[in-house]
Amino acid sequence: MLRRLIAVCCAAALLSAGAVGAGAAETQVKLDATYTTTLLGIPLGQIYWTVEVGEQRYVATGAGSTVGLLRVFANGHGTAKAQGTVNAREIVASEFMVNYQSGTSSDEIKIAFSGGKAKETLAHPPKPDPSGVPLTDANRVGVVDPMTALLIQVPGSGNTTVPAACERKIAVFDGKMRFDLQLAYKRIEQVRANAGYQGPAVVCALYFSPLAGYDIGRSGVRYLKAERDMEMWLAPIAGTRLTVPFRVSVPTPLGLGVLQATRFVVTQQAEPSSAMNAR
Repeated sequence: MLRRLIAVCCAAALLSAGAVGAGAAETQVKLDATYTTTLLGIPLGQIYWTVEVGEQRYVATGAGSTVGLLRVFANGHGTAKAQGTVNAREIVASEFMVNYQSGTSSDEIKIAFSGGKAKETLAHPPKPDPSGVPLTDANRVGVVDPMTALLIQVPGSGNTTVPAACERKIAVFDGKMRFDLQLAYKRIEQVRANAGYQGPAVVCALYFSPLAGYDIGRSGVRYLKAERDMEMWLAPIAGTRLTVPFRVSVPTPLGLGVLQATRFVVTQQAEPSSAMNAR
């Protein structure tokens, strides 16, 4: 379960977005970012992100792998992609896909969203679990995928690193589990990547609430549900109303696990939307 939540937070960063239209030129805002994951300061993994934000659509892609000593015990890597629409009021998911491999084990999950409902396709469907909380059709309504869930849109105008960025509950379905992520404002911190962004980040408390598709007896579920000290730090994508995680921290029985940006570079570009459609 800890790996699942860290994966969710990491997946939020795997965002690559592009606008579509009727052939007119449209300004794009592009984020190139690299994140590292550590436990007690020891590097465990690395994620590469590209984010292109348009006025109408986003298409999310990215890749990550284990690094350092962790590769001796669990050599893993994976890719993810999500896409949907973006407007002044909300982000709406349309498709999500993730595949990963660890040693000899692999998995692939696909989710299609239509009419406000999610439908998953699993390479390895879970076996019925008598101690599990079963998924129902109701659990698939009004949800977003893990990547879209953490693409945080801030209403209004002006600064986006404000308390309002945190005040929300997000209904998430990852293809196997339905859970809520509750954010709550804590404070503002100054951050600095090795390359790119330096400035304020809004720090949110992060709470995990499993609802369906999980074993109620699993210690990891109980641990994360009870954990009160998880945090997500949100940094702005300049030129948009969007913020994305700059840092996520999760206390574990072994010490503090951290996902943090080392590169967070935002550029703006103009590109004919017909070219975006051709991708």
